[in-house]
Amino acid sequence: MNALSAPSASTRNGAEGVGTLVGIARHGQPKGPMETVDHVSVTVEAGIAGDFRGGFKGRPHKRQVSLMERGDWAAATAEVGHTIPWQERRANLLVDGLDLPQTVGVRIRIGADVLLQVMVETDPCERMEKLASGLRAALTPDWRGGVCTMVLAGGEIAIGDEIRIEQA
Repeated sequence: MNALSAPSASTRNGAEGVGTLVGIARHGQPKGPMETVDHVSVTVEAGIAGDFRGGFKGRPHKRQVSLMERGDWAAATAEVGHTIPWQERRANLLVDGLDLPQTVGVRIRIGADVLLQVMVETDPCERMEKLASGLRAALTPDWRGGVCTMVLAGGEIAIGDEIRIEQA
């Protein structure tokens, strides 16, 4: 499945609470370029392997792994009249077919092993305005910017993995 293709009809309805991981990205340094990959290791200690943001830095980290819905990105970029690759949002994971939870503490399972916990909404930053005028505002309503999570259990993930909401 191509992460840049149009959103599926199931993107917003989250049918049966199961979606698909359709994109993985990381950046090795602050403000560095995003690298897309097909698979990656995720650990409690470091988040996404090769991503600078995932380390604990001495305390539990609220922003180890960020997730965004493909349909939300498509809607926001359409609203500003631009086609922009999803990884420019600087999120780590792109999901399709699942409404991401908008409640702190909810858990998200990816594949068989990786378990994440929602910690906070991903607030769009001023960098989005550099991509397209109005994009920051277009990402603001209804958690369109995505969610930031903390890793509770690590493992390997890959594009095509099932992603689902689990009860705490």
